[in-house]
This record gives sequence, structure tokens and C-alpha cells, in this order.
Amino acid sequence: MASATLTPSARDHSGGVHGRRADGNRPRALTMTVPREYVHRAAVSEVFLTNWQQSGPDGWLVSAQWPRAHSFYGPADGLHDPLLLIETVRQAGILLSHVAHDVPLDHPIIWQKVGYALRPQALRAALKPADIALHITDHDVVRRRQRLVSVRQEFRIECDGAELARATLVYSCHSAAVYRRLRGEYGDLTLANARRLPPPEPVTPQSVGRDRTGDVVLSPTDRADRWRLRVDTSHPVLFDHPVDHVPGMLMVEAARQAARAAAPDWSLPVALTCSFERYAELDAPCWVQARTAGVSDDGRREVAVRVEQHGKPLFDAQVTGLPLPEGLPDPC
Repeated sequence: MASATLTPSARDHSGGVHGRRADGNRPRALTMTVPREYVHRAAVSEVFLTNWQQSGPDGWLVSAQWPRAHSFYGPADGLHDPLLLIETVRQAGILLSHVAHDVPLDHPIIWQKVGYALRPQALRAALKPADIALHITDHDVVRRRQRLVSVRQEFRIECDGAELARATLVYSCHSAAVYRRLRGEYGDLTLANARRLPPPEPVTPQSVGRDRTGDVVLSPTDRADRWRLRVDTSHPVLFDHPVDHVPGMLMVEAARQAARAAAPDWSLPVALTCSFERYAELDAPCWVQARTAGVSDDGRREVAVRVEQHGKPLFDAQVTGLPLPEGLPDPC
């Protein structure tokens, strides 16, 4: 069972998706973000997608814009934050589940796998927001009674017209009733948050590549390669709205921070693959461990990160890092 259920911040009580044309394309309009409900966000400011259109029988073009500044996923060292890729892919997958596959807004979207490999040159931040194009194709589509059950989506992503990354997202969909049965008492949002643990003390922000203590998701232990996951439900981005478990994007951020702590000289994550096994609950500590591998001939270093709770694996990630570049050539 994946630990990254992406529940909506608003419900469509009629069980359908509104505001789109029969051909699945968004009506032409002035540039604006897509409805926040379509990407399961509460804050309009956290919506990065701007439009969508069908590009083939199983293909879609989704457009997005990355801001010049962001409170959490802000540029650093002249480059956009690579984890903006994961958040943009997350939003695009949810959007297409609704507008392409007619998944009702109250159906949780559950991650199995997500990952990317990118060209760091195309991450260079400019003096304007970045225009992102996501070319997406559906594969391994499984339906039950004409309702989407699971899908693998492959992404080819461009940033300001330059090839930026390839990404993959695998997720499943469940009705609200099935989700309640799967989660049992842990699916009770009020109860889950009432028994959540207070966040422990953070490691120093600089050790994990952060400027602010509130953005640190690791807490120190007596081992240099092991941390307690720091779950702060008051964080306005990682907890954009109340949820009944640790969000998937927090787990991804933990992988990035653990890799940075374990291999500080290879801190640009040019590739990342994540798999989700179980839900991470709010009422028990989670433990993060990093294991580094050797440096490859092309200067890359691999860091394997695992998150466990009650002695069982929840999440595994493979982070491929490069040294922060001092003089990246302009993207071509």
C-alpha cells in the first residue's frame, strides 16, 4: 500500500468533473491556473498548472509555470529546485485523473512510484517565471466497471522550450468508501490529527541544504546516517490542507535532505526514483536511513534512502547527485 494518498481539498458531491469540454480540453481563456480542486490543493498560490489539451489517443500536453520565488521550492545557486518537478508531476497526474479519466474529485489518488532524470543546464532560473510543458502519455491503464483503477504515466518535460527531464508516475485510484475500509480508524482525519506526535528538534538547516529551521524534515539521532522524520503539520506547503498520514511530498523531501546530509558535495539531485509501500502514520515515529555508494566515472554519486515505521519499510528512494555546478553552460 502506498503512503502518498493525495486527497482533495474540496469535494464534488455530484461525483463528476465540471468545467471542461466534451473533448477533454480546457476552454480557451486568459492565462490562469487550473482549478485548485483539480490538483488537490487548498491554496491557489500552490497551483502551478495553467492548462491542458489532448495530444493523441493516449497523450496530453499540460502547461505549467514555475515562479521566480517560492516559500519552499525556491531557486538556489541560480537553479530552479529540482523537486518542483515532482510537485508539478504530482499535480499533472491528479489533473489528468479527473479531466481525462473521469475520476471523481473525492477519490483519493495513491502513489506507487514517482521519479525523474533531468538535464541540470535546463534548470537555470531566469529573470521571469519559467514556462513548463509536460508531454504525457498513459500506459498500463487498468479500469474496473469503466472506472480508472491504476495507470503509469510517462512525462517528457520542457522548461522554456529546452529539454529538461523525463519522469514517471504510477498511481491508483480508490473510491472514498474503499479508502475508508483500507485505512480503518486511521482514515478518521480528526482522530489521526488528534493523536499526532509533536515534531522533534531539527538538524541544522545548513546540513540539509535549507535556510529555515521550519523547512527541515530530519531530526538528529546518535548515528550520522540515521534520522527521525520530522513531521510538522503546521507547514503551509507540505501540509497545504489536513491529511490523515504523512504526505508523499514530505517523504520525497526527506530523501533529498538525507542525501544532502550523507553526501554534501553531491547535493544537486539530477535523478530521483521513489517507491511507496505503506502509509506513514502520524502517531508513531518514522526513521530515515541513508546509504551512499561510490562515485561513478561521470562524477555522480548514488544515495539510497529508506524510511521505516514500526520496523517496516514505508518508502525507498534512490537519489543521484552531482556537485553543484559553478558555471553551467546556457541550456540549448
